[in-house]
This record gives sequence, structure tokens and C-alpha cells, in this order.
Amino acid sequence: MRDKILGFFTDIYKEMKKVTWPKKEEMRDYTKVVVVTMVIFAVFVYIVDKGLSEILKILF
Repeated sequence: MRDKILGFFTDIYKEMKKVTWPKKEEMRDYTKVVVVTMVIFAVFVYIVDKGLSEILKILF
């Protein structure tokens, strides 16, 4: 059992060495894309919510 656990963590260590981590500038760019996308999505949901609320007020 001990060998399996040690082998598991050894494999994790080997795989993590293969990972290509993004540079600071790339990470900043990715973060900007995510934030802008979320703002656009939030505005869209707000507009749809307000529109549906107004339609329901008119109907009822």
C-alpha cells in the first residue's frame, strides 16, 4: 500500500514537471478575457431579466 501511495505522488511530481505554465503576461491577458466575458454575460442576463419582467408586468 505504501509503495502505491509513493508511486502515485512520484507520478504526480513527474507530470507536473511536464506542465507548461503560462507567463505572467499571458495570465494577465487570460484574466482580462474572462473578466470582459463575464461583464458582457452579466449585462446580457440583466437586459433579458428586465425585459421579461416588463413583459410579465404587462401580461399580468
